[in-house]
Amino acid sequence: MKILIIEDDNTLAINLKDFLIQEGYLCEDARDYFTAEEKIHLYKYDIILVDLGLPGGDGLRLIPQIRYQNTLTGIIVITARNAVDDRIKGLESGADDYLTKPFHLPELHARIRALARR
Repeated sequence: MKILIIEDDNTLAINLKDFLIQEGYLCEDARDYFTAEEKIHLYKYDIILVDLGLPGGDGLRLIPQIRYQNTLTGIIVITARNAVDDRIKGLESGADDYLTKPFHLPELHARIRALARR
């Protein structure tokens, strides 16, 4: 399964990538809005993890683009924004799941597996 990690925090992005590779996934990352936008237009991913606060733009704007490119791609928002309105916007924009930081990597993995079962 191929996963794109869109996360600007260098430490978190490395930790996510290392953990998911150990779990057997093929992972790529993007650290800013424009790199993420380029990758979602060039490549197909099974799951995309999207942070909302990105240099160059709001990750929320990427979600409809991902949906347009491939309706079957699973999208999990990973963000520090934990207000109810933010969660609603994320899910209504097309995300399948919404996970607020900080989170435990095994919980994220369980959510990825649940999404993959669909």
